Amino acid sequence: MHDIVVIGAGPAGMTAAIYARRAAKTVLVLEAVTPGGQIINTPDIENYPVEAHISGFDFSNRLHEQAKGLGAEFALEKAVEIRDEGDQKVVVTTKGEHAARAVILATGSENRKLGLPDEARLTGRGISYCATCDGNFYRNKVVAVVGGGNTALEDALFLADIAQRVYLIHRRDSFRGEETTVARLKARDNVEFVYNANVTGLVAEKRLKAIEVTDKLDGSVRTIELNGLFVAVGRVPENQNFASVVKLDESGYVVAGEDCHTSAEGIFVAGDNRTKALRQLVTAAADGAMAATEAVRYVNEH
Repeated sequence: MHDIVVIGAGPAGMTAAIYARRAAKTVLVLEAVTPGGQIINTPDIENYPVEAHISGFDFSNRLHEQAKGLGAEFALEKAVEIRDEGDQKVVVTTKGEHAARAVILATGSENRKLGLPDEARLTGRGISYCATCDGNFYRNKVVAVVGGGNTALEDALFLADIAQRVYLIHRRDSFRGEETTVARLKARDNVEFVYNANVTGLVAEKRLKAIEVTDKLDGSVRTIELNGLFVAVGRVPENQNFASVVKLDESGYVVAGEDCHTSAEGIFVAGDNRTKALRQLVTAAADGAMAATEAVRYVNEH
């Protein structure tokens, strides 16, 4: 039995592992895909204290090595269930079971889809959810980005250096992302802003050829011929497997305050999958530290 099992190896989960190991607790971190989380796809982190510029890949690698160096164990296993047996929690994965005295949920979130017909079929054939992963396939071609947050803005800026033309499509008349990034995009000659509009259709044969964009104000439909569509319309928290043990809000986020306590004693939450006002790298790290501190306190008292 481990003292603490952390589900998810993003910045929140790995920070939690570091703090738990510094408190001399045994820690197992479970990750379904690869350590790093969503930040691994960010080409340049500019808003993290001390590091003025660092790629998400390098940041994640350093964090992973730090946690491993302190003695945290890592396993590539997807957690599918938690059995709350009082003082013992059992995390069920696709490969087996792991007992723990406390659990930290740091599962993060997954890409939100547009919900259009053929979207799944065209993923990888003109539709992508990761500009830094797939952008180079569209060098000197025409692409569009859908979304209004920081991810969409960063994707558009990244693609503007690669693509011939970038359409940035947003359902509102202003962006939720940082104004400094908006200003940098407006200075680019190959970026066109499409406000108050939704992507309502996909035109394709074997690959995506064009998109249909509907103006929300007058209902007019515009067809934009392009080679690639990058979707950045938010993320969905990956908490569905744990809804029977912890309380979720109407959007699927784990209900928890700044102390990272869930509705279940001995189960804590950290990162983008909990209810919070700001989901950024720095707040994920803060959550990891807090969740680990509270989990250590719980383990010491039980």
